[in-house]
Amino acid sequence: MHFRGQIWRPPFEANSALLQVTSGCMHNQCKFCSLYYGTRFRKSPITEITEDLLELKQMAPCAKRVFLTGANPLGLSHDALITIAEKIKIFLPKVFSIGGFARIADIQRKTQKELKELHALGYDAISIGTETGDDATLAYMNKGNNAADIIEQLHKLDAAGITYNIVFMNGLAGAGNGERHALESARIYNQVNPVSINIVALTIFPESELHKEVLAGTYTPAGEVEKLFELKTFLENLTITTRINANTVSNTAPFVADIPKDKQAVIEGLQQTINGIDETQLTAYRNSIRSL
Repeated sequence: MHFRGQIWRPPFEANSALLQVTSGCMHNQCKFCSLYYGTRFRKSPITEITEDLLELKQMAPCAKRVFLTGANPLGLSHDALITIAEKIKIFLPKVFSIGGFARIADIQRKTQKELKELHALGYDAISIGTETGDDATLAYMNKGNNAADIIEQLHKLDAAGITYNIVFMNGLAGAGNGERHALESARIYNQVNPVSINIVALTIFPESELHKEVLAGTYTPAGEVEKLFELKTFLENLTITTRINANTVSNTAPFVADIPKDKQAVIEGLQQTINGIDETQLTAYRNSIRSL
């Protein structure tokens, strides 16, 4: 397999066959991100993709889902994504869906007609790094879109029949901004229809631009207890029906929940954790994380 650079997939894609079609990130300007540090963006040649599909045919002939790797393979051109889907169908005929990471800007560049065509070819359950619905934080972190773009582009996916999973990055707005960040993000996310919201608590690694700002004193990270208060406020104000996955190494109070069914129990659990938690211990845990 022609895997280059860092390979990431959401936890719920554990049973998907992985196919690299891009390396690195097309944008690569988000201040908080170091996931693809040192890897220049590259499109995999169709010859490599074909060779990898031949290998997957031998390794996983009964695969039912393929997850395209790279930071945002859905940013490839419409024609390239069609070619990839057609190749997948040839080598893995039992595959019924194709996923991958996407940025809001990737969807923005696709027409409604193109999105419907991609869905007809199996593209579905896309993972989108929205991170936040707070305009001030989106701008500060160089995400390349605003909150209104999130609503508009996810509604395009809804109209095309493409389901999606989104990310909320707990603590991203920094110290003292948790309530605003929670309320604004909940307000925006309440206007879309994600299958799941995946909670990742901000963890700042030395390779990120944000780490330089911390050292320079221009950005102050939220404390760990403050992050938990923010998460509780976010959930209290979330009114849609979705699944919450807060179960990565970054989460200091991990849980998985279906809301609204489990909402009250989770909120009460977070409050209990806040009441009995020690900031020093949580900070030590955060500092011990070496990789997401």
